[in-house]
Amino acid sequence: MKQNYKHLLSDTLKLITLTVGFTLLSLLFRKLGFPETNIVVIYILAVLLISLFTSGYAFGIAGCVISLFCYNYFFTLPYHTLAVSDPNYLITFIIMLATSFITSTITAKEKVLRETAMEKSEENQILYQLSSSLSDAPDAESVMTIGVKSISRLLQCNTGGIYLGGQISSPLFIQTLGKEIIHRNVDNVDLIRKQLSNITKEYIEREDTLSFPVKGRENLLAVINIDNNVDKNTLTLKNTLLHSIMENISLALDRIEVTEEKAKVRETMERERERANLLRAISHDLRTPLSGIMGTSEILMDMTDRDDKRQVLLKGIYQDAAWLRDLVENILSLTRLQDGKILVHKEMEAMEEVIGSAVAHIEKSFEGRHISVETPERFKLVPMDAKLIEQVIYNLLDNAVKHTKIDEEIKITLEYSSEFAVCSCIDEGEGLEEEDIPNIFNLFYTSATRSSDAKKGIGLGLTICKTVILAHGGEIYGENRKDRKGARFVFTLPLGE
Repeated sequence: MKQNYKHLLSDTLKLITLTVGFTLLSLLFRKLGFPETNIVVIYILAVLLISLFTSGYAFGIAGCVISLFCYNYFFTLPYHTLAVSDPNYLITFIIMLATSFITSTITAKEKVLRETAMEKSEENQILYQLSSSLSDAPDAESVMTIGVKSISRLLQCNTGGIYLGGQISSPLFIQTLGKEIIHRNVDNVDLIRKQLSNITKEYIEREDTLSFPVKGRENLLAVINIDNNVDKNTLTLKNTLLHSIMENISLALDRIEVTEEKAKVRETMERERERANLLRAISHDLRTPLSGIMGTSEILMDMTDRDDKRQVLLKGIYQDAAWLRDLVENILSLTRLQDGKILVHKEMEAMEEVIGSAVAHIEKSFEGRHISVETPERFKLVPMDAKLIEQVIYNLLDNAVKHTKIDEEIKITLEYSSEFAVCSCIDEGEGLEEEDIPNIFNLFYTSATRSSDAKKGIGLGLTICKTVILAHGGEIYGENRKDRKGARFVFTLPLGE
């Protein structure tokens, strides 16, 4: 309001000053003997300058009328009155008024067009500089700084921006105060995100700011805070450009977040690759000496009497070496699966034979343990990679042996439905802790509540089982038995056509 009043007062002073100045100049011309036509031209020039240096059409029209009255009052007979003695002066007045009016209108229109063109040029320059700068912005902080500066320049007011944080970047507040840029951290990010994520209005009006949300492809990325003292007419006129700037900010922040996400994924993949290479190298180096230890201990057991006390020691060496060998094989299998180097070659196989082979292997590794097997009378062939499925069954049985005592039963059952072969490994051991059930198939996950005499693993066996079964198009899960103490692991394999 004050600004409009100042403009009105300034334009009024310009009108009075130009009219008085050119009237005095005209009086000087008459004293010097210049003809009246020159004085008419002087007043037309005055109207032209009034239209040029003031705003709007009103002052130009006012200049036309005032100039006409001044000419009539000072330069037509009788002087110093508004009366007209010669009718020819009426034609002069009409021509003078029409010429002044047309000149004033053209000048005012040209001025408006020029101001509009300059305004559009300024807007285009802002957009160009914004796009050029954002394309080179290396991080979210740079994007927000560039965006806040552009909006502040567009609306000529203090502007702030709150970046709500991404995969790597932290939340950040950036504000322009004149030529100064302020950076600080943001604490109430969740509250801001909650307030602005689902608003239906264009912005939220607060006591001192107008808060505009900047939304990305999936979520709220940032908030633009504009000083509430901004001229509302300017805000309305610049609304389209303002949203263009915020759209550019949104695209740039999306690009930054995608880049950060790719970098994070690349870093994770590189870390996993290095870990797999390390595991593979260690496993290959351990495989040969473990085979030697097992072979030597087996030879020594054959050379020693059954009643010899050293048999127990040799047996322990053989079993520990066998456990380490199985662990090494699991590690190698896991690294191959993760690298995609193990391909599932399905052939029609008898599930009963695969189960029998796995059971024989486990009973050989753990002497004194007996595995019960229940299979249906009806015989079916199942499409599978027999070697991989045998390893799955072996890992489930190995897991059951480690969690049961020697007198507790372990049982393998096989059933056929219309679409699947369903294989279950059931034991009477310590069972599963409820908090462990969602995580038992995760890589390197081991329960913290295992019995003290259970052989410690590193959480690979069940992960390999899940990977192999999923590669076959089946499912696998683990649960506690409902009829008694113990655990039950079940996997399915599609029967196919």
